[in-house]
Amino acid sequence: MADSVGDYVLRRLREWGVEQVFAYPGDGINGIVSSFGAADDRPRFIQSRHEEMSAFEAVGYAKFSGKVGVCMATSGPGAIHLLNGLYDAKLDHVPVVAIVGQTERSAMGGSYQQEVDLQSLFKDVASEYLVEVNVSEQLPNAIDRAFRTAMTRRAPTAIIIPSDLQTQPYSPPQHAFKQVPSSEPGLVAPTLVPAEAEIARAAEVLNAGEKVAILVGQGARTAATEVEQVADVLGAGVAKALLGKDVLPDDLPFVTGSIGLLGTRPSYELMRDCDTLLIVGSNFPYTQFMPEFGQARAVQIDIDGTLIGMRYPTEVNLVGDAKATLQALLPRLSGPTDRAWRETIEENVTGWWDTMQREAMVDADPVNPMRIVWELSERIPHHAIVTSDSGSAANWYARHLRIRGDIRGSLSGTLATMGPAVPYAIGAKFAHPDRPAIAITGDGAMQMNGMAELLTIARYADRWSDRRCIICVLHNNDLNQVTWELRAMGGAPKFEESQSLPDVSYADFARGLGFEAITVRSPDELGPAWDRVLAADRPAVLDVYCDPEVPPIPPHATFEQAKSAAQAVLKGDPDAFHLVAQGIKTKLQEALPGRKG
Repeated sequence: MADSVGDYVLRRLREWGVEQVFAYPGDGINGIVSSFGAADDRPRFIQSRHEEMSAFEAVGYAKFSGKVGVCMATSGPGAIHLLNGLYDAKLDHVPVVAIVGQTERSAMGGSYQQEVDLQSLFKDVASEYLVEVNVSEQLPNAIDRAFRTAMTRRAPTAIIIPSDLQTQPYSPPQHAFKQVPSSEPGLVAPTLVPAEAEIARAAEVLNAGEKVAILVGQGARTAATEVEQVADVLGAGVAKALLGKDVLPDDLPFVTGSIGLLGTRPSYELMRDCDTLLIVGSNFPYTQFMPEFGQARAVQIDIDGTLIGMRYPTEVNLVGDAKATLQALLPRLSGPTDRAWRETIEENVTGWWDTMQREAMVDADPVNPMRIVWELSERIPHHAIVTSDSGSAANWYARHLRIRGDIRGSLSGTLATMGPAVPYAIGAKFAHPDRPAIAITGDGAMQMNGMAELLTIARYADRWSDRRCIICVLHNNDLNQVTWELRAMGGAPKFEESQSLPDVSYADFARGLGFEAITVRSPDELGPAWDRVLAADRPAVLDVYCDPEVPPIPPHATFEQAKSAAQAVLKGDPDAFHLVAQGIKTKLQEALPGRKG
């Protein structure tokens, strides 16, 4: 029997090395779903609880595997549900291929049930490559271009396949007019290195600097060794954009940590005081956290020429692979003989981590959320994968999680959407079934989709050689980040009707699914609880009741600014007194002995 179109789609996915498709079924893809059964579930059909979660899982898989993530959904509503996860991929430059169904070709244009103009719907999110397949001869080229474009452009692409075509016999393209063949699957990207003259110009700028700062993003991940070498030669400090948090370990004394509103004070000081800036693989957009315009000469390295030179007035722009470009640059570099700048950076970093420990140990009601991540950081396996949700959880992930060893971490860096931490962790487990995954999420995101996706974890945990998939819920019954944004940006008190969440026991829910599940209501319980879930032989939920009034104070905020911000909402805020007390106690830790720089 000849292959159907659905059979061929799966065969081509296997030829591209796809081991699983994150999906949810529906009649718009019934032809392909039946092919999964006929193919003995190769690639594996990984069923989420919602199509948006399928897309997030594909993004998480792609982020942590370095391969293309694949998601699939039915026509109409299923395709619509994919969009948020695909936009997350688009904005964070992650390769994902989406395969979606469509109503039968004979019904198109007839206002048929679940008929949506999918080409218009996906036109923006899959702008790099979007195709509707209407005859089987299109398939090899359509699938191959979707993969090659996703890999080359680091972007989501989409293939639309009408439902009736999926069951039709597959016919390959012919050597004929208006037939488009394809080649063997696969792509080896070239290594792009800038011209020698540009390398020399960049070296001149960097060698002239006396106070060099380096900013790295996710594009520097394959060049960690070279970044460290450049920093040593130039006596530089290295700050990390949030998507590049796992590029360099935080136990290097010159790594100042995250930058920006969720960043560290040493990173803020590094940018404030430098005279030279090297940006490697980062599109960090917040120029207010970079040197003042005109203060620093700057060099940028990025593989994407369309994104270079747009965040800071750079003098030399090197379009090329980060690793190869830094290797070409290193022999030309000669740093300053005076290491006072580097010594100041290292003193600031040491003082900062001391401050972070003190802030994490500040009493709160009932648990300080900073301490949740600090206690994890003290115990985390050095091959773990950490995902963070958006919201206040991202603050504590950014500042308190210390990257060591081979720890990987990510979050929705640019879209900053709620809800990806748990599905990212699921995608990570399929990328690395032998490594523990830890999701740090707020209770708002947990109620939005995380609780349902615990069912997905329970269903597939036996496929992972290391079954540890730990979901840590910051349980404060508040949509906390927005609460603080209302206070800080608008000087408005917390509005209970929009911000307060219904209370639920996440541990009880997880226990019913067979998880290791622990509820923590006091700080003394926290360390032992982390020990227990990290030693478990199954998935786990750590449900930590924490204080919503611990302020996420920006690194550049002075004591007086923090005090003034708190006072601005004293009138009318339901937790005003506690809010002010926690803010003052937290900020005071920076003034205690031991703070350097």
